[in-house]
Amino acid sequence: MVHHEGPGHLSFGGADVVELAERYGTPLYITDEAVVRANFRRYKEAFASVDTAIYFAVKANGNLAILRILAQEGAGADVFSGGELELVNAAGISLDRVLFNGNAKSEAELRAAVESDVTVSVDSREELQTLSAIASELGKEAGISMRVNPDVSPDVNPKIATGLRTAKFGIPYEEIVPTYAEAAKLPNVAIKGIHCHIGSQILELSVFKEATEKMMRLVAELHSRGIELEFVDLGGGLGIAYEKAKGAAPLPHDLAAMILPTFKAQTQALGISPRLILEPGRSIVGPASILVTTVNTTKDAYKHFVAIDAGFNMLIRPAMYDAYHEVVVANKINAEASVLSTVVGPICESGDFIAKDRLLPQVQRGDYIAILDTGAYGFSMSSQYNGRPRCAEVLVHNGTVEVIRERESFEDIMRHQVLPERLR
Repeated sequence: MVHHEGPGHLSFGGADVVELAERYGTPLYITDEAVVRANFRRYKEAFASVDTAIYFAVKANGNLAILRILAQEGAGADVFSGGELELVNAAGISLDRVLFNGNAKSEAELRAAVESDVTVSVDSREELQTLSAIASELGKEAGISMRVNPDVSPDVNPKIATGLRTAKFGIPYEEIVPTYAEAAKLPNVAIKGIHCHIGSQILELSVFKEATEKMMRLVAELHSRGIELEFVDLGGGLGIAYEKAKGAAPLPHDLAAMILPTFKAQTQALGISPRLILEPGRSIVGPASILVTTVNTTKDAYKHFVAIDAGFNMLIRPAMYDAYHEVVVANKINAEASVLSTVVGPICESGDFIAKDRLLPQVQRGDYIAILDTGAYGFSMSSQYNGRPRCAEVLVHNGTVEVIRERESFEDIMRHQVLPERLR
């Protein structure tokens, strides 16, 4: 958690952020292990009244140490690529608690899923047929669920609303039952469950109730046709409080209050007991990390610009989604916030900003700016754009600090580049 202490320094997870910045350099991602564990346990407690599995959305944060922490807590995983499947396997997450998602899985990825007995969330009829052919060729059974496009509209950025009728994900709601009927007849396919995911950073939770009602209607319809499901996966999407002034975000127990009454009533009415699966990502890891940066320069121009050493190469959310992140001056935490400042990165693009029009203390070259709540879709969406090596990550655990990703070097940027002989 974030605390203010000492000589006006920001403390995070019991460590002095300024000391960490000086020891490991910036930019630097710092993750508090205790927050990751506590956030995961909140889900387990909130949904303890039914058989529930929590599948972490690996796309939010694919760091091996963080995945290992979640494996120790009993997490499954929602993976979106062959690479994420390799990561969770390396982290020790049991492959019988993995769902392979994706709207454009390659043949190699489908093959890897079948070979490792990972359940696939089928995104189209064509994918279903391809999977059946691959499983038949391998002499194995492909466990499947189907991703439903439930046509539910959460109040979020359109780029992260994934359950709209217009989204690229899933099988249209009205085509789901006939597609299951087709799956039941296909060779080497075993129907395991049903799946949806309606979006990300959702703060108005009534849409989860709507999605649960729609999904349970499908479960009832399938039950009436003799298709029994082992699980119902309602996805993730619970938002976090990026903007502290707007108050606290809903918690897993608020989500449970939206989902469980409908889920319990319908399963009891049908006399069935499928497992409930949830796929949280951001709400587990988002608040668990901060990104610490150094001020390279300040400038009074159209605005008062504070230019730091990390831009959308290290945190793309503000540029891509116009997302809000709190920023604080880590080495002047108790100083009066009196200067209206716009924090920008070092990237050669006008859209490379971190925070617009924020009241900060008087900032100068060499100060440290910490960007809060960066554990989700921070490092996982980073790049080497403008020839910038990606930064280090450290884990804070009971005040001790360990490197969980080494800083890249210029050699890492060159690593896979090949200069043809004739150009030498």
